[in-house]
Amino acid sequence: MRSTLRGLTAIAGFASLALAFGALPAQANAIATPLQPQTAHVCDQAVQPGQATCFALKRTDIQAHALAPNAAPSGLGPSDIQSAYKLGAGGSGQTVGIVDANDDPNAEADLAAYRKQFGLPECSTANGCFSKVNQNGKTSPLPAGDTGWAGEISLDVDMVSATCPSCKILLVEADSATIDNLGKSVNTAVSLGAKYVSNSYGGSEDGSETASDSSYYTHAGVAVTASTGDSGYGASYPATGAGVTAVGGTSLTKDSSSRGWTEAAWSGAGSGCSTDVAKPSFQSSVNTGCNNRAEADVSAVADPATGVAVYQTYGGNGWAVYGGTSASSPIIASVYALAGAPAASASPNSYPYAHTDGLFDVTTGSNGSCSVTAQCNAGTGWDGPTGLGTPNGTAAFKG
Repeated sequence: MRSTLRGLTAIAGFASLALAFGALPAQANAIATPLQPQTAHVCDQAVQPGQATCFALKRTDIQAHALAPNAAPSGLGPSDIQSAYKLGAGGSGQTVGIVDANDDPNAEADLAAYRKQFGLPECSTANGCFSKVNQNGKTSPLPAGDTGWAGEISLDVDMVSATCPSCKILLVEADSATIDNLGKSVNTAVSLGAKYVSNSYGGSEDGSETASDSSYYTHAGVAVTASTGDSGYGASYPATGAGVTAVGGTSLTKDSSSRGWTEAAWSGAGSGCSTDVAKPSFQSSVNTGCNNRAEADVSAVADPATGVAVYQTYGGNGWAVYGGTSASSPIIASVYALAGAPAASASPNSYPYAHTDGLFDVTTGSNGSCSVTAQCNAGTGWDGPTGLGTPNGTAAFKG
């Protein structure tokens, strides 16, 4: 059983960006940090043992709204994600699985609004691009609706759309936010053909990780990604799982460099050493300072101060800005999809370790204090908050 997650998220930000976005009065459940963005967890953090929480963070200092004609949403959009990570066309026919708890009854309609705004091709049930099922793989009955997890769902499907517009999206909704139900949903996604499955949730380790790995989170030939969390230094499962790609988080901003973007470790990104998952062989090539499995492996944008545009109406009022490592996990799953299906017997989480030249190394920023510098401070090569780095095209995500 899993203990209650760590406390409130450590929120990073840059003052200039916070001022540029504007500041409205904080909501009662917002996390307020001077000169930093105000955010709220969209999912209940008071989880019981054996449960998980989602890692989506919603900006509360930017009013969710419907856009005026010809206006652009606040937050990073598809062209930004594709530019920052040097992504091209691809992914046609590939299915990205999204695993979340509870139902978002507006998921398909909100996805359509997001894709229309950014000029992306239709992705609907009617054209076979989008599908939504319960944890048993059936279209009904669906779980009870939940406005918090609906925010997570909107974030997830929008990030798949932003990263891989030609990918199909399979949304699997678990009956509830237990590791067992979420894990069964991962199995369902794989059984229905998803070769890339994103999990933007987690909880504390409790000693049952090896069993959960073998039952749910290890699938040969499937890229399973998991967010490392939003509470800074400290490990989270299933990100510490042996069969997953653990995805950390960065702050991503435009600049005048040849790349056009700069990244630093986000202070909220989770990292650390597993207490009982053995060190995978591919991590022997880097110095993690951990005797066991270390997280993260790779990373992508997660800082709410440099957050992404999301469209949500079930529990939301339209356009909003989101962050958290909930954004980075579906981005990385979609980069795997752009790279192409892994070999049937492959362990795709080993790919980045064999192709580090296909990543942007993130060398600045920190997510807390720790006895081993690399576990909580970005630096050259592997580090805890950002892993080996962020995508520079798809080369690091191929076998």
